[in-house]
Amino acid sequence: MAKGTVNKVILLGRIGQNPEVRQTQTVMTIATLSLATNEIVKEETQTEWHRVVVFGKAAETIQQYSKKGDQLYIEGRIRTNKWQDKEGNSKYSTEIICNQFQFVGGGNQNSSHSTPDYADIPEANSHNSQSQQPKANNIPGFDEINNFDDDIPF
Repeated sequence: MAKGTVNKVILLGRIGQNPEVRQTQTVMTIATLSLATNEIVKEETQTEWHRVVVFGKAAETIQQYSKKGDQLYIEGRIRTNKWQDKEGNSKYSTEIICNQFQFVGGGNQNSSHSTPDYADIPEANSHNSQSQQPKANNIPGFDEINNFDDDIPF
């Protein structure tokens, strides 16, 4: 991590459509899903949609156990992609790279999952299998964060 910077996103929302899952040529599973978060402003609900990308075994778990309408807790980082369209114009898209998630509600309430850190993957389409090896991930589980013993007297 660069000194003095943080790129962390925490979302709690509902899945907008069933996750799209694909595999790279190196047989890495990638799940993409849309997650809706809501905010009520002056008695009006405003919905924000987030594109979330999940890699590896966690993507397989997302595919197997989640569907449209399910509530999901996501931790990750923001990544902005830039590309050129057919006319040569610069286009941008922003997505959340998930490194941890937890199913909320239903039968999966206590399931917490961490994913490898794929910070060195420029895009999942890379053919360089060495750059696609996961790094160690030392992020504690969601339950560990919320189940600490607090001795603060107030």
